[in-house]
Amino acid sequence: VQLQASGGGLVQAGGSARLSCAASGMIFSIDDMGWYRQAPGKERELVAIITSGGTTIYADSVKGRFTISRDNAKNTVFLQMSSLKPEDTAVYYCKAEVKRGVVYRVQEYWGQGTLVTVSS
Repeated sequence: VQLQASGGGLVQAGGSARLSCAASGMIFSIDDMGWYRQAPGKERELVAIITSGGTTIYADSVKGRFTISRDNAKNTVFLQMSSLKPEDTAVYYCKAEVKRGVVYRVQEYWGQGTLVTVSS
C-alpha cells in the first residue's frame, strides 16, 4: 500500500491551499484517514482526522480554517486549508488505516509528506 500526497507549495498568509492524498495497492477497506504536520524543530502533530463514516476531528489550531474530506471510491483524502498563517508552515503527512484483506488486521500507512510554506 502506498500513499501519495500532493498539493503543497508556497502560499501567502491569508491564502488557501488544497492537499490530496491517494492510497493505492492492495486495499480491502480504509478506516480513519488523516493529516498530520511537522514544523521545523517540532514534533509531528495531528491536524485532522476523518473516519470511514465521515466523522471529523480537528486540532484546535485549525478549526474553522481547515476542512478534511474523503472520496471513498478513490481512496483519497483531502485537506482544504484557508486563512493560512505563517505558523501553518510545515511538512504535511497523510495517514490511512488500511485493511488489505478480510483476514488482515488494520495497519497504518503514511504518505511521504508535502511541504506547505506560508509567507507573511
